[in-house]
Amino acid sequence: MSTVLPRKRTIPRRSTARRSRMGTLGHVSDGSGTAESLFTYGALQAPDVQLDTFGRLLGGEDDALTGFRLADGEGGDERDGHLASAPRRRILRQTGDPLDRVFGRVVHLSPVELDAADEYLMSGARRISVVLASGLSAWVYVAA
Repeated sequence: MSTVLPRKRTIPRRSTARRSRMGTLGHVSDGSGTAESLFTYGALQAPDVQLDTFGRLLGGEDDALTGFRLADGEGGDERDGHLASAPRRRILRQTGDPLDRVFGRVVHLSPVELDAADEYLMSGARRISVVLASGLSAWVYVAA
């Protein structure tokens, strides 16, 4: 009498290309998740602003946003109490024109870090969800 051993079940593996592409896909969250994608195009790309706002330097990927244009916005950081003397910052305005394009960088933040970005950028702006040229969904700050 021979003994039949149970057959080992194998799980198909995803290809490396698919795995790496899936690793770069992000999602927009209401703060309940673990990863927030934010499209940056100005001050949040500066290392000193990143260190001051988030306590770390941010990585990220280059991307673009179509149908938007940069325009002059209100003064800078309200935390320093000198809005009148602060330089004017650039803010996104939606045009709907597919020829308009803003180049920037997608960074990945924790929900707490996204709150810090809100504090830094929400004066004269609002945060909306957009789909970038890469197909990634991300938050971005636009003119209020």
